[in-house]
Amino acid sequence: MLDFRASGILLHPTSLPSRFGIGDLGDQAYKFIDFLANSDQQIWQILPIGPTGFGNSPYLSYSALAGNPLLISPEVLHGKDLLTTEELNSTPDFPLDRVDFDRVIASKIPLLRRASDRFKTQIAKTADSEFKRFCDRQNDWLSDYALFMSLKQAHNGKSWHQWDADIAYRQPEAMAKWATELADEIFFHKFIQYQFFCQWKNLKQYANQKGIKIFGDIPIYVAHDSVDVWAHKDIFCLDEETGEASLMAGVPPDYFSATGQLWGNPVYNWEELEKTDFKWWIRRVEGILEYVDIIRIDHFRGFQAYWAVPQGEKTAMNGTWLDAPGDEFFQLLEKQLGKLPIVAEDLGVITPEVEALRDKFSFPGMKILQFAFDDDRANGFLPFNYTDRNCLVYTGTHDNNTSVGWFYERSPEAQARVVDYLGCLCDDGIHWALIRLALGSVGNTVVLPFQDILGLGTDAKMNTPSQPTGNWTWRCREEAFNDELSTRLKYLTHLYGRTPISHE
Repeated sequence: MLDFRASGILLHPTSLPSRFGIGDLGDQAYKFIDFLANSDQQIWQILPIGPTGFGNSPYLSYSALAGNPLLISPEVLHGKDLLTTEELNSTPDFPLDRVDFDRVIASKIPLLRRASDRFKTQIAKTADSEFKRFCDRQNDWLSDYALFMSLKQAHNGKSWHQWDADIAYRQPEAMAKWATELADEIFFHKFIQYQFFCQWKNLKQYANQKGIKIFGDIPIYVAHDSVDVWAHKDIFCLDEETGEASLMAGVPPDYFSATGQLWGNPVYNWEELEKTDFKWWIRRVEGILEYVDIIRIDHFRGFQAYWAVPQGEKTAMNGTWLDAPGDEFFQLLEKQLGKLPIVAEDLGVITPEVEALRDKFSFPGMKILQFAFDDDRANGFLPFNYTDRNCLVYTGTHDNNTSVGWFYERSPEAQARVVDYLGCLCDDGIHWALIRLALGSVGNTVVLPFQDILGLGTDAKMNTPSQPTGNWTWRCREEAFNDELSTRLKYLTHLYGRTPISHE
């Protein structure tokens, strides 16, 4: 899979420039792919691309398989005569460096509704077979998703477990009644998914033609308030009376938080999943493979054992480790879908059992340079301790500070340890020193957050774990995709033997 030297950039699509207040799948996404190709990069890593709920976290999506409507490009819809020039020009001014999600939603969703109305008129005249084929092919999740989102709208955004019991628990008569009453809204949500799929498919095809692989992310858990939990209650640990999570997901106290991280998602009822030969999970992997070339499984250790916190707890401190059938799942996944390009997010509390599961299936793990300087010389994140080329090396991840922010928030003594290891702190700054360290490592693959390439500070941080709001807002500007930066990155990529072979 990743058995050759390569490098790439981590930049979530919402962080791309756009005049619509949030990055999308339009012109700037193609320009970023051109920047990657011109810089001899081979990978574009993204975060999950599902529709987001509370806190706008891509790790708390309303669906494991749907796409985020906010990523749809209005300009592409304009090119299909689904939006007018006047409608595009009515878009208000937005901040250039931040996503104001509330304002973006207030502006963009009405545009999508106008486009949906025109599309309905178009297909009434032309009988658009592509749309019908998409709906038929994705029907196993799309119909439930469209109804779920329509029901949320009808219930003023309330979580499914707060709806009337007959529809919360999917009684056939209630399902049929609501499907009829909400037919127009259901069409709208199917239209959105169709447009997302078409735009993403074209973007991915362009990236692949340029030699760029899309590296996507599967969060191990789904949001409690999601179509997946509503439609598949039996495979989650839920309170039978209230519908709330009886056992919540999270991690115990760690590097990021002294009280652990309480995510609140319901954990899986693995016993029930095994009875179905992990059908839901296998379909989920199949679905993400339509969007990406490489999959990172977030919180991989949860496939060996997971931290389960009882309902009612306010922190993740009082949880229990419970065993998960990861070995059986990955064997069956490989049997049904073949050898897959999977990367294991193996950070946090990692035991020999987790490492054995990862290594049994030859999944690359992750090495984070920001974690390398706070222990002794045996620290596994120090590059001279890498025992296997089959790994991905990062300066930091979306959960870390930027490298500049991280370095200058350290004490003078801690900064000195980093500089002592590097040998010097070059005039180019700590970010380029760490980028060089990553690119020069033996790890087959290096992924660099775009904020680090730009040398940005803490203000450009993407996420603070355990902080429920105020995250995921950072955006870059169009001038970031410049020739000077591209030339520099290309030079270092060549210097450390990561240039694509076809470009040599």
